[in-house]
Amino acid sequence: MANYPLPKFHFSVDWGGTRIGFTDVTGLDITNDIIEYRDGASPEYHKIKMPGQRKFSNISLKRGIFKSDNEFYTWFNTINMNTVERRDITISLLDETLAPVVVWKVKNAWPTKVTSTDLKADGNEVAIETLELAHEGLTIQNE
Repeated sequence: MANYPLPKFHFSVDWGGTRIGFTDVTGLDITNDIIEYRDGASPEYHKIKMPGQRKFSNISLKRGIFKSDNEFYTWFNTINMNTVERRDITISLLDETLAPVVVWKVKNAWPTKVTSTDLKADGNEVAIETLELAHEGLTIQNE
C-alpha cells in the first residue's frame, strides 16, 4: 500500500458558531523570537542565539455569504471597552472517513477584523467574507 501525503482540501472548523463550511483557513503558524547574547568575557567573538518568546500569527477564516447569516459581524460586535467574547476553536484536517488526522487547537480567539466581499457588476464568483482572529495559543496534534 502506498503512503501519500494528506490532501489539504478536506477540513472542518468548530468555531462556536453555525456548522458551516469554510473555503480557506490561513495563519496556522508558530514562531519563536530569537534572543542574541554575548558575554563580554566569552572567548567566542560572536553572539549566541537562544529561543525567546513564542508568537502566533492571526488566523483568517473565509466562507461564503448566506442570506440572513450575520454571525461573523455579531461576534465582532461583542468587543466593548476592553472586553470581548473569546472562543476556543478547533480546526481539523480530515481523512476520507471524516476522522481528524491533524488537529489545530486555538486558545482564547477573538475577532480583530471582518472583511466583506468585494462587489463586481460583471463578476461570476461566490461572495466571500473573511474573519481575522487574534488568539493566545496554538497547539498541533497529529493523530
